[in-house]
Amino acid sequence: MHLQQTKRGSRLSGGPQYYFHDLSDPIKTYLRKKGAVRLALVTPYGATKSDYSAVSKDHKIDASGNIIVGKVGHDRIQQGRASESIGESIRKWYNLSSGDFERIDVDIDIIEDFLYLAPTKYKYANSPKTREITRIERPLTFTRDYVSPFWKEQIDHIEGRETGTTLWSLVEICRIVTDHAVGSKVAHIQEPDILRASGPLKRFGMALGPYVGKGYDCFSEFSFLKYPTYRVPVEIKRQSRDFSYQQKKYGKDELSRAVVLCAFHDLRNVPRNIDVVELRALCDYLQRA
Repeated sequence: MHLQQTKRGSRLSGGPQYYFHDLSDPIKTYLRKKGAVRLALVTPYGATKSDYSAVSKDHKIDASGNIIVGKVGHDRIQQGRASESIGESIRKWYNLSSGDFERIDVDIDIIEDFLYLAPTKYKYANSPKTREITRIERPLTFTRDYVSPFWKEQIDHIEGRETGTTLWSLVEICRIVTDHAVGSKVAHIQEPDILRASGPLKRFGMALGPYVGKGYDCFSEFSFLKYPTYRVPVEIKRQSRDFSYQQKKYGKDELSRAVVLCAFHDLRNVPRNIDVVELRALCDYLQRA
């Protein structure tokens, strides 16, 4: 499946547009039945909401946001309220160089009435070369069982830029793990105590937002490597197995996308689009490093 950029030479009449080509039968059938479907764009950090919609060849979205019959004749992406084209958004998220795209290869999944669009390759109009985009599964996960390459590269990057950061963070994170361990001398310790890790985590590019205690615990920001800042809800848990609601979503227009920050990871079947950051795993990793 891929997106073809059109109107490269006529930006004054609406700017670049993107048509779908070679949609799989399940995606095509779903899109034709719905007429239009909201898009979630998969970034290097994972999925994020967008103002884009996938629109079938026989429909369009009017100025009021209603799906009506249309005669464009192409399955496509409609920009809607977004301030830029889907191609420009992909360029920014993946820090790609400037230039008109000829095509962008994509994977598409249907998840809870959203189409999740993940770019995999791209080709510029003025270049014969097709370039690949690395896709990392569970990019923000850091547990004893799995450490995302994205996290590893970020830690190496920070340590190379600020020598001694990992040592200071190690001491702080391991103190918190010790206090939350079974048999700890700290009686009645509460989950919000895990927020003591906010300092060292921010050193690594994970900035925790205010702890609100209603809905998701805190909307937070990840700023890794050369990529734009990514906002995602974070749930604070002593043990990840206590993560329940949040395995679904708040509100029909929200994505089922969150990060669980815990002292100990013991949730066996982690839901799709959920990442886990385990302080014990960070402590172990930094000690070995």
